[in-house]
Amino acid sequence: MKIFHCDHCGHLLFFENTRCLSCGRDVAYLPDVGEIGSLDPADDGRWRSPLRAAASSYRLCRNYTDEEVCNWAVPDGENSPLCRSCRLTRVIPDLGDVNHRKAWYRLEAAKRRLLATLLALGLPVQGRQEDPAHGFAFEFKADPADPSAPRVLTGHAQGVITVNLAEADDAERERRRTRMHEPYRTLLGHMRHESGHYYWDYLVQNRSPLDGFRRLFGDDRADYAAALTAYHERGAPPDWSDGYVSAYATAHAWEDWAETWAHYLHMVDTLETAAACGVSLRPRRSDEPALPGVPEVFSMSQPFDRLYESWVPLTYVLNNLNRGLGMPDGYPFALPPPAIEKLRFVHDVVETSRTAATISGGTGLPAPLLGRT
Repeated sequence: MKIFHCDHCGHLLFFENTRCLSCGRDVAYLPDVGEIGSLDPADDGRWRSPLRAAASSYRLCRNYTDEEVCNWAVPDGENSPLCRSCRLTRVIPDLGDVNHRKAWYRLEAAKRRLLATLLALGLPVQGRQEDPAHGFAFEFKADPADPSAPRVLTGHAQGVITVNLAEADDAERERRRTRMHEPYRTLLGHMRHESGHYYWDYLVQNRSPLDGFRRLFGDDRADYAAALTAYHERGAPPDWSDGYVSAYATAHAWEDWAETWAHYLHMVDTLETAAACGVSLRPRRSDEPALPGVPEVFSMSQPFDRLYESWVPLTYVLNNLNRGLGMPDGYPFALPPPAIEKLRFVHDVVETSRTAATISGGTGLPAPLLGRT
């Protein structure tokens, strides 16, 4: 994530801000320029931004003005009361419950962070309004009150990402993390993992990268339901850490891809943040990880080896800082060589998509082939 500053007074802003705490200006995220911009009132309830590349005028997302769960603006010309992020949500919980409203805010905030990274990577981001058949959508659902009724499962099916509202409760999410023996479980992690399933359909299935995918990740044609059943009954093999980013990645080739995809998004987003903050490491010993100063303008399209060389020292210091605060490791993973090669494969797939989009002036890709559940 980039670091933002008020274009009116220069004060530091964060991705979720709706007001500059220094000058008092209203601000919003402008998705067309990827910046938090200050807002000047215009005619007909519209707003203008002094940012040079911004649209001529904006409306504030209805979930910004009416619900206070969003801080994005809608560029003039987009025929929707909702912003690009909120349009992707097609099911929200019953807002009569105050806890549901709080959970909805947290889910939308995590989704906006996911979308900001996807857009920065140049990936196709189309909702059901733009592409009713193949666009992707989000459904945020609470478990039914009847304890005997089926629970809401977080997952992906046919381009729809469903997240159980309980995941927005820190205590409940930690309980589930412990029960499932997971080292890491966050709302943003869920969003990134489930988006990986969607982009496998979009970028890999029945396309040129498929043979390379099967060499690295395994056979996607293996029975998915049976594989998940076997994983939940027996768990991961004892030597899983020799070849995978996580234990769950061993369940099926699709889950290996989704876990690796999520890790790749963790990597590029955190590295961009570190670069924007000017982070560098200059250890006193030559055998400790070093991170030279990096340019403030971080390129997600730089070679994978350069990304990974920065990732190792950054996670080293991140985990040590967390331990100093008595917190669990921020990045509780160790990447074996096969997992690193899988991350490289994800990087190459993303770069191919970005190049195709640049050449075509759009996504450069046919519709995704959404044939599984």
